[in-house]
Amino acid sequence: MREATCYRAALVAITLLVVAVAGCWALLTPAFRAPDEPQHVNSVLRLAYGGGWPAPGEARMSPAMDVARRQAALESDIPGRHWNRAGVIQYTDVVPVPDGQRLQVTAENALPEPGSSSGLAAVDQMTQHPPLYYAAAAAWLHVTGTADARWDQVLLSLRLFGVLLLVPLPLLAAATARTLLGDRRQARPAALVAAAAVLFVPMSAHILSAVTNDALVALSGAVITWLVARVLPGDLRWRTAIGLGLALGVGLLTKVMAAFAVPMVVVAYLLAGPAGRPLLADLRRTWWRRTARVLVAGLVAFAAGGWWWLRNLLLFDAVQPVGLPERWEPVPNAGVGHFVTTVLTALTRSFFGDFGWLELRVPTAVFWAGATIVAALCIVALVRRDTRRDAAALLILPAALWVSVVSNAWRHYVDTGWITAVQGRYLFAGLTALAVVTALGARPRARAVPWLVGAGGAVAAASLVFAFRGMYGGPRESAAEAAARLAEWSPLSPGQLGTVGASTFVVAVVAAGACVRFAVVATTRRAAPAATATASTATTTDGTGASV
Repeated sequence: MREATCYRAALVAITLLVVAVAGCWALLTPAFRAPDEPQHVNSVLRLAYGGGWPAPGEARMSPAMDVARRQAALESDIPGRHWNRAGVIQYTDVVPVPDGQRLQVTAENALPEPGSSSGLAAVDQMTQHPPLYYAAAAAWLHVTGTADARWDQVLLSLRLFGVLLLVPLPLLAAATARTLLGDRRQARPAALVAAAAVLFVPMSAHILSAVTNDALVALSGAVITWLVARVLPGDLRWRTAIGLGLALGVGLLTKVMAAFAVPMVVVAYLLAGPAGRPLLADLRRTWWRRTARVLVAGLVAFAAGGWWWLRNLLLFDAVQPVGLPERWEPVPNAGVGHFVTTVLTALTRSFFGDFGWLELRVPTAVFWAGATIVAALCIVALVRRDTRRDAAALLILPAALWVSVVSNAWRHYVDTGWITAVQGRYLFAGLTALAVVTALGARPRARAVPWLVGAGGAVAAASLVFAFRGMYGGPRESAAEAAARLAEWSPLSPGQLGTVGASTFVVAVVAAGACVRFAVVATTRRAAPAATATASTATTTDGTGASV
């Protein structure tokens, strides 16, 4: 069997595994237990039922969502919460509302009532963002016929929409790695590892399978990363520039995080061309071609989505209006040291594993080990001469996102003494870029691919088990009791949940087999020419001129 065929089979299997794991997270995460998920769902329903897009701070939660939050016991504490609040009921002590008694979303309850409460809990702050994700999700509800279903079915439908948006990420990561490595021997192994990289970041599957606009901005970032990887070797075609503009525009009409991809695009056109050439001389000859492509990409991006932010500036005197009123009474801050340690820890932890609504924290050693490995592989990619330029260009996006989160937190800390908005999910627009750079740093041989993909699958499985116990398992309860509780809360039956789990296990086995087959074929095919060359040399001479 050809190596290319085995590679494609392994890539498809890895993609299916990533999607299956995300599907498990969509079913596992308790209702609305992802950051701002009730507000995201509320904004989707508002558009689905013709409620428009109010000005930031003016959108309100609907009666349907008020009831849904109560029926989902959102105010309770899950068993594994990092600290239990005094006087708050435990999630394990709540009796789930039977399926037949759960509220059904209708035109009468999907929109807020005139003159509804203006308290903090009643505000839907999502209109501080552009509406593209919410419009697409509302269309999904209508296409799938779930716009007027029970609230738990609506929620699951929207989570599966997020899983659908996740499908291209492994494929784009693999395509990006192969584009940058070309015909080098490690190109296909590195591409497969890049595709599996999401498995090593369990928080990404948890967040991107929830109801969130981060899902669409992560997809936009993945497309931008792939197109930038095409520009770096010298692709100056107009269609590539237009594609970059469209991808940027989609991101900009989703969330401001996409704007931080602009420096990466500019640098890519600045460096475009074969590595090792005289860059300054090349720039003098082709500066206008490069500038024209950047301008076209910028104009297309503005026409597709950038105009929204100019609109904000004209209407609200702010590029990113505030969706919620200030919630923090100013207090004296605790100094720079407190800020640095708190932000670095919170940002790193919530990038790798801060499940639920940042309630269920993985052990400290786990997320620092993950951060150390990622940092080390990125440094290796930056040190290697043949990947230095490409790695530096791709890392601009996650680095810019990281700096923006920290600087925004610092401004709020100086003004109020509180540290807020420090969440690793804000970096997921650069998730594909980071996955590719770590794969460039690892540069595995074909025989290592099954082990690395297997390790990613093990991390994903361990994270799901950790979350299952932390979300549903009460003190001294068995796994069977926790599973029964999950089934009671879920819109699916126990049999359907079991089928999903079994299917995920089968997909994992198939992915492992496909990776092993790729490794065997790739290693065998490369060993054969080397053996032939050795034999040919041996038969030519034995060192005395005689044939042997």
